[in-house]
Amino acid sequence: VGSVLSSYGWYILLAAVAVYVLVQKVSRSLAARPSGRPGAAEAAEEPDVVVRRQEALAAARLRMQEELNAQAERYKEKQRQLEEEKRRQKIAMWESMQEGKSYKGNLKLNQQEVESGASASAVPKSKPNKKPLRGGGYNPLSGEGGGTCSWRPGRRGPSAGG
Repeated sequence: VGSVLSSYGWYILLAAVAVYVLVQKVSRSLAARPSGRPGAAEAAEEPDVVVRRQEALAAARLRMQEELNAQAERYKEKQRQLEEEKRRQKIAMWESMQEGKSYKGNLKLNQQEVESGASASAVPKSKPNKKPLRGGGYNPLSGEGGGTCSWRPGRRGPSAGG
């Protein structure tokens, strides 16, 4: 026994102190609880207070559910309107395609033309006379008739690098 105490005495002393501190903390935490059962605090309250709290909770849940339903209904209505608008645009595009107009054109402009009346859209507009960009004798392959720009070959030899 003497040899064990001389070899491991300090370790035994530190372990005993740690166990003592641990027992003290556990006993304080158990004393701080009002009762050993976790549901004892709820049973001590009056039943009418509990019933009122549950009714308020149920009313709040119902109110939130109604709000969510209203938001969902508004979203569905918006989606229906968007689908209806897309359908109208497709119909307008199909009609313009049947008339021979460009179907990729701006649909808003087409709708404005329809509103303004058929008489205004039936008259074709003439384009003003524009002068050509280059003269009639321009040929890029001949090298003649060009402007100030002309192609010249680069210098021979290795590239100038560092």
